[in-house]
Amino acid sequence: MEWYCNLPYLSIFLAMGVGIAVSVVKNGRIAYRVTVLTAALISAMSLVFLLMIDHSGIGLAFTMGKFPAPFGNEIRFGPLQGLFASCFSLVMTLALLGGRTDFFHDVTEKKQGLACVFLLMTLASLLVLTYTNDAFTGYVFIEISTISACALVSVKDRGPTLMATIRYLFMSLLGSGLFLFGLVLLYTITGHLLMPQLMEKIQVLAVSGEYRLPLLMSASLMTAGLGVKSAMFPFHRWLPDAHGSATTTASAVLSGLVLKGYIVLMITLFVRVFTIPTMRGLGIGDVIFVFGLLGMIVGSIYAMRESHVKRMLAYSSVAQIGYIFMGIGLMNPAGITAACFHILVHACSKPLLFTSAGRLSATVNHKKDLHELYGTAYRAPLAGVGFTVGALSMIGVPLFAGFTSKLNFATASVQSMEKMLLTLLVLALSTVLNALYYIPAITVIWSRSGETDAERQKGSAAESIAIILLIALVFVLGIAYAPITRIISDGFRLM
Repeated sequence: MEWYCNLPYLSIFLAMGVGIAVSVVKNGRIAYRVTVLTAALISAMSLVFLLMIDHSGIGLAFTMGKFPAPFGNEIRFGPLQGLFASCFSLVMTLALLGGRTDFFHDVTEKKQGLACVFLLMTLASLLVLTYTNDAFTGYVFIEISTISACALVSVKDRGPTLMATIRYLFMSLLGSGLFLFGLVLLYTITGHLLMPQLMEKIQVLAVSGEYRLPLLMSASLMTAGLGVKSAMFPFHRWLPDAHGSATTTASAVLSGLVLKGYIVLMITLFVRVFTIPTMRGLGIGDVIFVFGLLGMIVGSIYAMRESHVKRMLAYSSVAQIGYIFMGIGLMNPAGITAACFHILVHACSKPLLFTSAGRLSATVNHKKDLHELYGTAYRAPLAGVGFTVGALSMIGVPLFAGFTSKLNFATASVQSMEKMLLTLLVLALSTVLNALYYIPAITVIWSRSGETDAERQKGSAAESIAIILLIALVFVLGIAYAPITRIISDGFRLM
């Protein structure tokens, strides 16, 4: 095994180890710097791994511990896993840098170190959910991610935030419980937890027709559990309060990354455990497809009704998650490839929007209502450009990342002729709805009305670097998308 094959598990252990060490650091600013450096180092390691594994064109399993399968734990990696890990760790780094001002403004000094611990545990969970080859390990880190995410929401320590945390925790535990029930049922009928052995047994059951109902129930419960945790319509009502109430870094991480970790695990289970033909035969893909379409419309309608900028962005996430589930629901390789690409697009665009909105809000004493943000783009021009770029990406304007995503979804729908017309119609309608709330928001921040009424504030260099790099990522995904799409397609075949 080549040296670079050690990088995935080293990244996981580094995030967890530094997270434990940071818990004893009393100085919040030191803890913050250590967290940023750790996330940046993991980004570099993940990028090196991606380049090396993509060049080799292979996918490998790595046994953790001295016990072989089916008793030992495993991670499995290929180009797709390396791409997700690189994106997640890089965006985590940029979210930390971009939300620096709000982090120290919103989080009390005694809780800053703890917030850094939970950010690193969140990153470790994302890496495990990306790399794991063991279904039960996936469940364990689902729970770690849940605890970390709820702590990140509550760290702001205000009344509405605490109520949002309770709702978030309740829905997250519901999702975890459904997933666990499904996993227990699957273990009962297969006797395995490692994904390759699970797939072999499930294929035997699918051919024989034995245990069809328990298999359907298991797949349905696990899908529903991950759907609840990733804010799939109609299980989305907890998300706007939680993500809208959190501090900027937490909102960017929760909306841009945490939700994607659960979806990545869902895709892994569909491809590597149940297989796409089996899921199509069970009819689960059709349900996901319908919920995805409804989420695209309902999320945008709610976003149009919001005047609170962060809640508007949170409802927009519901719509964008709908795109991903719509692609998965097509149940063909092109649809899942498009869904994976949109995971990357949303992981970059939404933190850019949250980070820019946080910077714009800081120029008017951290007010969040849109009518209070008039002219803020002139006080923080880079943040104004960042918000505009992120918004145009979510609308789907050519040359921006969102346009490539929507083009991929439209192309994928051709391979599912019975779903093609409905997919194209909803894509068009959703694009119009996206424009109806993002364009007014852009107009507000670039309006000169009230420009002299607010105090001018200068952003930090870290925030500027984060916004510039996130803007660059949006354009890379929108223009130089061919290599990324190829990596996703190759990685899909190697899963």
